[in-house]
Amino acid sequence: MIVLIRIERIYNNPKGKSDDGNSGFRILVDRLWPRGLRKNDVHVDLWIKDIAPSTSLRKWFNHDKSKWDEFKLRYFKELEKCDKLVNAILGKGEKGTIILLYGAKDENFNNAIALKEYLENFKK
Repeated sequence: MIVLIRIERIYNNPKGKSDDGNSGFRILVDRLWPRGLRKNDVHVDLWIKDIAPSTSLRKWFNHDKSKWDEFKLRYFKELEKCDKLVNAILGKGEKGTIILLYGAKDENFNNAIALKEYLENFKK
């Protein structure tokens, strides 16, 4: 089964209305709610806090791109213990596109990018 996974910064599209009209199941994958956004003002179908990196790993990484490869290794190790959550996310993809939402300012080095890579390579 091929699952289409997109990534969006929640601040760029809080209401979930895409320009092309192609939306998907929106999953917030951060441990903390995005600062400055009210839950009523944001379209999130599911918030899975426990799929995010541990607090200690998140603080260690601190979006330092020089730590990116090591961050992914450590995060993937944490994700190995989250099969149930990973399968829940992938299950949503059976009905259409999954959109992983994140709040970080860095659009190239964040947990959603790493999670997408992990999900695309996950073997049930």
